[in-house]
Amino acid sequence: MDTSQNGKFVRHRGPVTCVAGIPGSDAAVSSAYDGAVAYFDFSTRTVELLGYHDHLANKITVNGQGTLAASSSSDYTIYVWDLIKRERKQVLLGHSDDVEDFVFVDDETGVSVSRDWRILVWNLKTGAIRRVIEGHEKDVLSVVHSNGRIYTSGDDMTLRVWDLGTGEMIKMWGPFETETDSCAIDSIQERAVLGCDDGVIRVFDIDSSATLAEIKAHASGIKKVATSPVNGDILSAAYDQKILVWDASNFSQKVELERRATTWERSFNWTPDGKRILAGTFDGTILVWDAETGKCLDEFGERGTGNICLNDVSTNHHGEIATVSDDGFVRLGKLSAIDALWNARVEPASGRMLANAVTLDDECGVVICGAHDQKLHIFEKHELALNKEIEVMLGEGPINCVRVAHHPGYECQALVACYSGAIVRVDRNGVIQGTIRVHDGAVKALRLHPNQPLGVSCSADGALLAWDFQGNLLQQFPGHMAIVDDVDIDPDGHLIASVSRDFTMKIYRIDDGRLLHSFSLGHRSPKGVCFFDSQTVIVSNYWGALLRIDLVSGEVLTRQIAENGISAVARSGNELIAVSYDGVAYLVRAEDLSVVNTLRSMTQRLYPSRLIRPAETSAAVPK
Repeated sequence: MDTSQNGKFVRHRGPVTCVAGIPGSDAAVSSAYDGAVAYFDFSTRTVELLGYHDHLANKITVNGQGTLAASSSSDYTIYVWDLIKRERKQVLLGHSDDVEDFVFVDDETGVSVSRDWRILVWNLKTGAIRRVIEGHEKDVLSVVHSNGRIYTSGDDMTLRVWDLGTGEMIKMWGPFETETDSCAIDSIQERAVLGCDDGVIRVFDIDSSATLAEIKAHASGIKKVATSPVNGDILSAAYDQKILVWDASNFSQKVELERRATTWERSFNWTPDGKRILAGTFDGTILVWDAETGKCLDEFGERGTGNICLNDVSTNHHGEIATVSDDGFVRLGKLSAIDALWNARVEPASGRMLANAVTLDDECGVVICGAHDQKLHIFEKHELALNKEIEVMLGEGPINCVRVAHHPGYECQALVACYSGAIVRVDRNGVIQGTIRVHDGAVKALRLHPNQPLGVSCSADGALLAWDFQGNLLQQFPGHMAIVDDVDIDPDGHLIASVSRDFTMKIYRIDDGRLLHSFSLGHRSPKGVCFFDSQTVIVSNYWGALLRIDLVSGEVLTRQIAENGISAVARSGNELIAVSYDGVAYLVRAEDLSVVNTLRSMTQRLYPSRLIRPAETSAAVPK
């Protein structure tokens, strides 16, 4: 079991979401899914934990003088940090959903964007909100500022320009056909740069609004664009595992960065002098590249076995579990009232890569997992061992969910939910048997009917659909107003349950699509859903809680069990098994949600998140 290197903070304990260089120093600050904000001093090779958010830290930015940093979090706050004193200076409260980005206009003004669809302009002297800007029609994910204008992009497939002084929208590009996760400003050439989920970089003239270029840069969604502060060159990072630099003068490719398998695409930034490029990894470390040659120069943070943030779980009636995690290992374990042990840890033949999807199927004798690098791994399971691995490159973006069919004519075929919007059927020998294309957005989850050759799936565009195994659309289930994160079918095959970032859990009749129930889940984003029986639904959320919903009485029981989000929950005999981003598997009693036993793989936080500073915050970082 990993125990955080004897209480020293030597790296993040979750994927690093952002790395920002500090002007005037050889240092950077970072944010990560462990909620931590850290200070990396490259010259002394030390790392210092500044503090924790109460939830995921999504982004960190630094002001022009290098004296302040701001971290944006899924706890709905922005923390402002004093980089001279290395302490938290201020908490900005006002958003009602995950804060995704923040930009310093100057030392007195900042701008933030959130999944609550709003843009907030802040007075950094007082912490008050100066202005609320509304107009986006979905989550806002990225913000930059230049010359009195705010540029924002997000899930409504637009890039919008706002007047900082009045809050009025000046112009809008789009909507495009795919989501627009990241935007940047080239102030040297006076251009706006947009990274899109179709892999295209779109470049616009700020004044005329003309489209200057559409660079077909990547084969999958672009998660980050950034411009060089020196010459305006464009950096792009995408789910095709490529990190590229494009010439600002003619939009040709200048260099491809040397690949590192554990790189987290959304974390990239230029250093303030434009000479290097920084990024974080799934392993919680920071990487540095030479911007001109693309050579990876260094890695900061103590390397270990990676981050054992558990992303999915599959179980059987005997309490055996299979899990996948950020560190790229597939783990087999046993979790019951009397047993709690890990039995096996397997690294895929092609190497460790963050994985979000796993299924354990006793009938077919397989464990199948899907990874961030678009690969499916099929293992034969023999008692406590996995062997005879078959690897399949699907080429449909990161894999989000896997289930195994037992229906006549489709026995032991895996149905795989992909970021591209595809659902791919793969037989146990790794041969692709067909592709179902009914979604426009990333498929977040799918479930298979217990008797009929049909499935249901949900996606990032808010769609909830039923289809047959030949790819025919059978039913649409309208009602959700945001990303649908998970779906399940009741054991009898009559009902489906879905959870969404609109903070609701809905119950539909599967045959005719009729909405039967809609439950408010409070203002905490749900993550997973599971029918315990035909009358009881279990919901997990990103805040570490389980909710038990009785469909007959309407009663909702809520219990906090984890220190980070619960990524998945599954039936295991007469009990439940939930896994979380804090590295723990929990055996839970369904009737009252009490924890019966736990199986821990790491300790994520060195101290509670309420900024109680540890006795020791700095540790040497070996090369």
